[in-house]
Amino acid sequence: MKPACFPLAFILFVLASKLASPTDPSPLQDFCVAINDAQNAVFINGKLCKDPKLATPQDFFFSGLNVLGNTSNQLGSIVTPAIVPGLNTLGISLVRIDYAPYRGLNPPHTHPRATEILVVVKGTLYVGFVTSNPDNRLFSKVLYPGDVFVFPVGMIHFQFNMGRTNAVAFAALSSQEPGVIGIAKAVFGSESAINPDVLAKAFQLDKKIVDQLQSRFWSDNNYRA
Repeated sequence: MKPACFPLAFILFVLASKLASPTDPSPLQDFCVAINDAQNAVFINGKLCKDPKLATPQDFFFSGLNVLGNTSNQLGSIVTPAIVPGLNTLGISLVRIDYAPYRGLNPPHTHPRATEILVVVKGTLYVGFVTSNPDNRLFSKVLYPGDVFVFPVGMIHFQFNMGRTNAVAFAALSSQEPGVIGIAKAVFGSESAINPDVLAKAFQLDKKIVDQLQSRFWSDNNYRA
């Protein structure tokens, strides 16, 4: 490459890196309260938002994360998101997670667009995440009330209630919409089903076991955390 071309190539590389950022873009206004009513909205920075002059404190408020979640499902856990219109475009979200006594599980999953920070407020949780290839290292810890643990973006992670009482945790995620991929459900409960020969080979299982796993109902507990 000629020396004169290098600065231009570098600038293009930097611009491309910015466009390919894995995080939520920074807002270009104070806030963008999400709204579905186009007649009372303004179009700001690519988003349909309530006119800022019409925003109220209620747009930045949510009540209910003190309520015990219903964990009577296949996994023994439930995730309750804080639905706050004013969080739109601000690149963060918050959830409450309830776990049934002993064996309540938020199963292995990933968030493709967010890092998660979890704080335990009640109970005892065994948590962990696994790094990417080739190491696949497990970072795990037993957490008690007041303890905090971080799950890096994209890493498979989980939380498991080891105690004899209900457990409760709160989690913040570094994206307005972090996305979630539940490993078991995605692999064995996909629409349409993955060819059993593929899964038998990948997991080194007998095909009959794969057929049995694919025939089950895979709960997702509405989780995002």
